[in-house]
Amino acid sequence: MSVDETTDIHQSASNEPTVRIDPETGNKVISLERNGETLEFIIGSSPEGTDIWQRVPYDADDYGPVADFATDFDHADPAYNPSAPEVWKQLRESGCPVAHSDRYGGMWAPLTNDLVHEVAYDTDNFTSRAVVVSVGRPGDRALPAPIGIAPPISSDPPFHNVARRLLLPPFAPKKIEPWEPKVRAQCQALLDDMGEIAPGDTIVDAAVQYAQHIPVNVIRQMLGFPEKDEARFRTFVHDTLERIAEEPGSRIGGDDLGQYINEQIEDHRANPRDDLTSYLLEEVEIDGNKLNDDLAGGMVVLLLIAGIDTTWSAIGSSIWHLAQNPQDLQRMQDDPDVIPFAIEEFLRAYAPVTMARMAAKDVDFHGCPMKKDDWVLLPFPAANRDPLKFEDPDTFIVDREANRHAAFGLGIHRCLGSNLARLELRIAVEEFIRRFPRFELAGDVRWSVGQIRGPRELPVRILDVAT
Repeated sequence: MSVDETTDIHQSASNEPTVRIDPETGNKVISLERNGETLEFIIGSSPEGTDIWQRVPYDADDYGPVADFATDFDHADPAYNPSAPEVWKQLRESGCPVAHSDRYGGMWAPLTNDLVHEVAYDTDNFTSRAVVVSVGRPGDRALPAPIGIAPPISSDPPFHNVARRLLLPPFAPKKIEPWEPKVRAQCQALLDDMGEIAPGDTIVDAAVQYAQHIPVNVIRQMLGFPEKDEARFRTFVHDTLERIAEEPGSRIGGDDLGQYINEQIEDHRANPRDDLTSYLLEEVEIDGNKLNDDLAGGMVVLLLIAGIDTTWSAIGSSIWHLAQNPQDLQRMQDDPDVIPFAIEEFLRAYAPVTMARMAAKDVDFHGCPMKKDDWVLLPFPAANRDPLKFEDPDTFIVDREANRHAAFGLGIHRCLGSNLARLELRIAVEEFIRRFPRFELAGDVRWSVGQIRGPRELPVRILDVAT
């Protein structure tokens, strides 16, 4: 996951900003002080001379609920994530392999496995400079490709390969395996914290009390950040990934991700230790040079955001499924050997991550006239439900064997943290169903908004507790 350029302004604020309109250009100029330095961010109607630009002025009143996802696709419509698989199926069956929207200044959404695959691998026509859709686009003053704001996810070749190689060693299987006892102990502690359970009566929130804490704690430990800040990390995730329809510049102030990362980098430079942040600052090099603060900070932002919401959502969706499908829950308890297959099927059927690209140039994509700087969504979850790729794709098959899903992405940006995500998901599910052999959905589920799909509130009634 990555931050977008709108959030970049939000990140950089450490005090109340001042706003003025440039009389010559008509651009909005936002000035703020940080560490004794005056920073200016320019928002306008074209890329030239701006940090962020909009093709059309944004006004929330211009857009109502989606009436037709084929021509007015909006992944941030509150009705989308709760029913996304039905939306993808209906569009494909109606002969719409690529949806379109005028929202966000123009956006496309290919929905078949082949088309998603094609965009993901085409780094000539599609850039990763910004991978979270919002109403603002990066202007000429923003960090350009091929590096981008949060490498390697925001990087294009050839720099992408350089940045990715730096982050692969800490996420290799032998580095991730030792985390299993820590993750298992944390899951058990979270279950203990739910208190006395009265089977048949007690309702717990499996998202708020359980799923959301697991990846936050793990990535916080890996980066070497204070435990007291875990709640702030969830705010950072929300600001980055769910507030995408707000006008550029509206997110300045509040919990400041950029300032926070700067403080952590300063602390790690003064007090190096054995964690991922010190690894980036002290051990890795590019062309014989250590990483500067901007580059290291961008990578930390990526790890913090990507390491939390994706896995949190996958854990929640898996428990949501089991709460409604007792036959799958029973099968996993009766036959533990099926659990690895079930984990992959959870990832396929409930893949949380949709990424984005921007059109690098005007391109005719299978009859779709994409213009330079159009957003292009990459809904990997939709690719995982394509009947031309998977047999009976809308059915959860707990022991599905042929399962080459795209939950971790396709192309050069395939998730480098997949080993960690699988570990966290497996242990979280194992411990939950071991403690609670039977449970059921117990109320309305609130789903996320935007490119990461998962339950944010998940009430389940506990029907049985292991003794």
